[in-house]
Amino acid sequence: MSEDGAHSLTIIAFIGSVFSPYYAMARRRTPSGAADPQNHCAINIALYGRNGNKWAMTERGRRQLQRDASTLRIGPSQLHWSGDRLQIDLDEWSVPLPSRIRGRVTLHAPLRYQHQVELAPLHRWRPIAPAARVDVDIEGQRWSGSGYLDSNQGDAPLEQAFSRWDWSRAHLSGGRSAVFYDVEPLHAVRRQFGLCFEPDGVVREVTGPPRVSLPGTGWRIQRGARADTGAEIRRLQTLTDAPFYARSLLETQWMGEPVAAFHESLSLTRFDSPWVQAMLAFRMPRRGG
Repeated sequence: MSEDGAHSLTIIAFIGSVFSPYYAMARRRTPSGAADPQNHCAINIALYGRNGNKWAMTERGRRQLQRDASTLRIGPSQLHWSGDRLQIDLDEWSVPLPSRIRGRVTLHAPLRYQHQVELAPLHRWRPIAPAARVDVDIEGQRWSGSGYLDSNQGDAPLEQAFSRWDWSRAHLSGGRSAVFYDVEPLHAVRRQFGLCFEPDGVVREVTGPPRVSLPGTGWRIQRGARADTGAEIRRLQTLTDAPFYARSLLETQWMGEPVAAFHESLSLTRFDSPWVQAMLAFRMPRRGG
């Protein structure tokens, strides 16, 4: 993820695309409920800027997947580690209006954290570089800004483990950053936790600000965010408002500091509904085997 105030960019590389209707269909067709994750891969791009927004998420099969210790290639796009830089070369087409999304993103991560959190049984989250720097050059748009890199791993579909979650992050003073998760598992009590990442590599668990309910989105997704007691939450920009997912930029106060927070809400209950599943193929085309 990257943002510079005027632009915002999110890139997600999927092996076993968790929101894929094709992957869900393949699992339903097998008696075990399992399917080959390497046959359902995608590079998701969400680009927001002055010249409009673009979205891409083309799914590809295992024949278009190549990976080793430093490189992940899915179709014509790839991610490659070189020293402390993650170089992302993109060559995708947006939907529903087709236009090229081609260029390079370089994430500089001189400090990478070795910290893993179990969000629920069989589901793990690792914040790799919560305070990175990013250089973007996509289709003539060039900017540099703050960035963030993490990874998620799971051994079961998300909708079988969670009903919903809220997630937010922000940079703090002194080179620090913070992330807050509010997770509602299907078969366990709600879990709330916060992490503060220090510039010397230390990760501290912190008691975050209270959770405050946010107005519902256009799709009526239940949302909540963190803010210090008495502090207001101001929406700077709604980036994505989808039937099961919302992404926003918020301005508020955390632990006594004013912050511009990147916020996401995900409803897995809504995602698992038949009418949402029927809509997904229009946003997530599949190409090749």
